[in-house]
Amino acid sequence: MASALKNLSEYDPATVPSGKGKKFAVIVAEWNKQITDALAQGAITALADNGVADSDIELVHVPGTFELTYAAAKKVNAKCYDGVICLGCVIQGDTRHFDFICNGVTEGISMLNSKGETPVIFGVLTTDNLQQALDRAGGKLGNKGVEAGITALKMLEV
Repeated sequence: MASALKNLSEYDPATVPSGKGKKFAVIVAEWNKQITDALAQGAITALADNGVADSDIELVHVPGTFELTYAAAKKVNAKCYDGVICLGCVIQGDTRHFDFICNGVTEGISMLNSKGETPVIFGVLTTDNLQQALDRAGGKLGNKGVEAGITALKMLEV
């Protein structure tokens, strides 16, 4: 379903497993900081609201969205997290750079997930403009970070 038709922050609490005693790494790109900080806050709030202790959430910052994959691989290889959440925002510009970044991070996170060791959640906004990003980072369409946090919790049962 297109996110324009769904509030990204809405979920049925009855369908979310408790995160009590689980550990998560939340990796956040610094590029488009206004957006990614809001995504991080959404993910952390969703985890906390569902039983994850603050001390069980490690917040990691990386320079940009492309670097999410490297940091996620390091956290997966550490074998001390139940889930890894990657949060970033890539806004379309005038060059093909957007395509390369989006494809690279998507493939990287997919490769990590195919190993099946630790779920790595794709919480990356890929928008045409800043307003679309704002709408999905706590604006009128909710917060993709909340969705990523809930997804991480649900993946614990797979």
